[in-house]
Amino acid sequence: MSLEPLFIAEPWEADRPSAIPERHLTPLPRARRRPRMAYALIAVAGALAIAGAQMALSLATTADSYALAQLQKEKKQLTWQTQELYDDVAGLSSPQYLAANAASLGMVINATPSYLRLSDGAVIGAAQAAGAGSSVDAINRGAVPNALVTDTPLVTDPDATIQGAPVPEADVTGVNLPPALTEGLPTPDTR
Repeated sequence: MSLEPLFIAEPWEADRPSAIPERHLTPLPRARRRPRMAYALIAVAGALAIAGAQMALSLATTADSYALAQLQKEKKQLTWQTQELYDDVAGLSSPQYLAANAASLGMVINATPSYLRLSDGAVIGAAQAAGAGSSVDAINRGAVPNALVTDTPLVTDPDATIQGAPVPEADVTGVNLPPALTEGLPTPDTR
């Protein structure tokens, strides 16, 4: 086996022009490329879309905050109404109101009450009917008044309250009264 090189290039041969193949390349005239309009339109449309989305989210958040404030206001009003209704129920179930309604229906308090013992069915106390009048003031006019039912009408008489029947107003047609003030306090005319 012989180790002969197939091609041996001498160093001086690389400098020769005949060793380099000749290329026929000619430069093209250099034209300046215009920027593409599509890229600019896409960039502007993207920026507008982002700004529009941000504005829409901002408006939605603002609208939601107003709706939330309105709902909180309604909740507060409903809580107040609920409390007023609880107060009304408490007043209507108070012992003073129940006793006043019982008295207006003609019920009386028995001075000698009777009790029924459930274990053996025995009646304890004098089993007598109550008299026509009651010796106990059921409305407790001397006790501390219940402000929740002071002006609440009774069941049998819508004009009467716990305080009693209303006093009819006096007829004031013949009395000289000053004119009603409709536009503030009267002022003297000065010159």
